[in-house]
Amino acid sequence: MKQSLLSVLTKKSLRLLAALFLVVTSAFSLPQAAQAFPIYAQQAYDSPREANGRIVCANCHLAAKPTQVEVPQAVLPNTVFEAVVKIPYNTDAQQVLGSGDLGPLNVGAVLMLPDGFQIAPDDRIPEKMKEEIAGVSFQKYKPDTDNVIVVGPISGADHQEIIFPVLSPDPATDPDIHFGKYSVYAAGNRGRGQIYPTGDKTNVNAVAASTAGIVSSVSEDSVTITTNDGQTVTEAIPAGLEVVVAEGQAVADGAPLSSDPNVGGFGQKDTEIVLQSGTRIKWLMAFFSAIMLSQTLLVLKKKQVEKVQAAEMNF
Repeated sequence: MKQSLLSVLTKKSLRLLAALFLVVTSAFSLPQAAQAFPIYAQQAYDSPREANGRIVCANCHLAAKPTQVEVPQAVLPNTVFEAVVKIPYNTDAQQVLGSGDLGPLNVGAVLMLPDGFQIAPDDRIPEKMKEEIAGVSFQKYKPDTDNVIVVGPISGADHQEIIFPVLSPDPATDPDIHFGKYSVYAAGNRGRGQIYPTGDKTNVNAVAASTAGIVSSVSEDSVTITTNDGQTVTEAIPAGLEVVVAEGQAVADGAPLSSDPNVGGFGQKDTEIVLQSGTRIKWLMAFFSAIMLSQTLLVLKKKQVEKVQAAEMNF
């Protein structure tokens, strides 16, 4: 009986160790899972905005494309409002995927709000706004940065406008928050990047000749160049790229050998928002009302004086 129990415990222990070993080895043998876009940027940079003002997405998405951001001119404390990042592009465009096949473009966005601003809790978001943000997942750039939000990659065909439901802070409950004007930074990209986190190029780049010479042979996946001293250099052409040179053609060092497959790009935009005090607005309205009343009284007094002067002239 004791031997049977010992045998069962041994088998269970071996199974547990085997499972643990599989988990550990998988974590080290498949590190790419942790490097998925945009996770690697969050791991490599403490802030998505560099000291020169550039959003770090530009380090991999090299082409410049327009991006727009819309926020209210002013918001009251503890209110929910929309911040919209627009990422326009031609939805008929097809990008080269990692496999070399053509596919639709994805989009992504980064929104850097002032301190204290954050994505609104689900119970504070109006039903109409919930319908507009359906299918969009908002994540913090860092666990402790509620005001820096990342979205994507998501389908670009349905999300050329990404709506962020934002909750404004309340200075009455947070002494670190003050009324005033603040900067908002937004960025958006469409399509795959040209640089991997390791610094290697993706297949979303045109292939250039590494040396000058004469093209001696051309195939779907390679171009061979014969240099002036008789040496041959073969340039690999990734799947999905179209060769644009022919046999016998002279090419210079750095000349393109394939078409440029990049149809995406990155852009960023800055704007401003005012955290406005309701009390200030009430006093402003009272001031305008007092001005209007005083102006009206002055006009009435002027009319009265004119009547008196007219009556005196008749005598």
